[in-house]
Amino acid sequence: MDDDADSRAALAEALREGGYVVETAADAFKGLGKLPDFAPDLVLTDLKMPGMDGLELLRKIHSGGNDLAVVVTTAFADVETAVTALKEGAADYLTKPLDLTVLSVVVAREMDRLRLRREAGLLRARLAERYSFSNLVGSSPAMQNVLKVLPQVAASKASVLVTGEPGTGKELLATTIHEHSPRAKEPFLKLHCAALAEPLLGSELFGHESDASQGNPGRREGRLQQAAGGTLFLDEISAIPPALQVRLVRFLREHAFERMGGEETLHADVRVIAASDHNLHEEVVRGSFREDLFYQLNVVNLELPPLRARPSDILALAMHFLRKYGAEDGKTLEGFSDEAMQRLAAYEWPGNVRELENAVAHAVVLASGPRVTAMDLPPSVGPAPVGTAGIRIPGSKMEDIERHAILTTLEATRGSTTKAAEVLGMSVRTIQYRLQQYHSAPKSELHMPAVLPKRPD
Repeated sequence: MDDDADSRAALAEALREGGYVVETAADAFKGLGKLPDFAPDLVLTDLKMPGMDGLELLRKIHSGGNDLAVVVTTAFADVETAVTALKEGAADYLTKPLDLTVLSVVVAREMDRLRLRREAGLLRARLAERYSFSNLVGSSPAMQNVLKVLPQVAASKASVLVTGEPGTGKELLATTIHEHSPRAKEPFLKLHCAALAEPLLGSELFGHESDASQGNPGRREGRLQQAAGGTLFLDEISAIPPALQVRLVRFLREHAFERMGGEETLHADVRVIAASDHNLHEEVVRGSFREDLFYQLNVVNLELPPLRARPSDILALAMHFLRKYGAEDGKTLEGFSDEAMQRLAAYEWPGNVRELENAVAHAVVLASGPRVTAMDLPPSVGPAPVGTAGIRIPGSKMEDIERHAILTTLEATRGSTTKAAEVLGMSVRTIQYRLQQYHSAPKSELHMPAVLPKRPD
């Protein structure tokens, strides 16, 4: 924006030759009027203009929450005005007559910054989608007990202890808590305590001072220092040695620590989320885990149930993973065949949700039709029980017919027990109870004499 028509035209031509799309305005009022429709990436404005000067224009643009890059130009250069413009949020301050080489460098730099901001925003949006609460699937009472408190837990500063068998999703839960916390834009670091010997674990956690004689040739920042302002996830916390437990207790109490081999006291504002598949209370009783550390970590305890304790969630989780991996592979999959669904529902899933996810990912790769069949599942998931592969009327028991109705309706409702209950005229509790029965029934009880006509796979 410039009230000098010749300067305005010359500058516009130079920028167009540089490959930019340009719109001009004779004053700030006209420029503001063009912003909504033109939606520029950068505003280049003269400082001295009639009616509204460049600084007031800068304030107007930024007061509306617009983070546009604004470059101010002027023929009346002075340090005070330049400092004021930069304090008000100007991207740069150039003097007239403009050096087109310098201008091109400034414009290119601001365009690069804009691109990086957009890419960072896109990555943040993808991360938020990946770790949204909706990705924590579970309508069973055990999972609902966890999910209903997550928003409050995420918003707090309290330490969290996540417990559960391997494969239940402890790391996913920890990441989700961080991504929904006020610390979401700060670092989220992870450290597997069982993967490192004591000296290395201490160095990774607290850092170390330079000591060539001990094999530490340079100072190293630990995860606590690196995660300042953010969250540190300590997986398999039960494996942390006693000497480091003492140090960690002090940090949780005072947010203070020293590097290994150092004497300087450091401070860091870090939220700690710990995870364990061991019963830490039993470890305390045995004397292998400090009681004070247990209580410092266990401010909030979230226990993730094993998949065998939440069989009503199996089909919902399977459909969730089917959509996820189908989209990644570019496949449009409607669901699972009756036999595949029967295998999923009857299998014990010793590897919990992680094993189910891997099984569905495997099936998506092999699926050649619109529905995943039993043959697409890993061999470990079956043999296929005949339970709902089909029934014959007359000739089948009522419980077998009911089983067939429940499982096929759950497939049609993508694993929603609430919707299936509405369709079947049953209570959600009844459906969850039936699924528990199907999951725990001996394989011999799952066989039926024959088959209802079933949909083609």
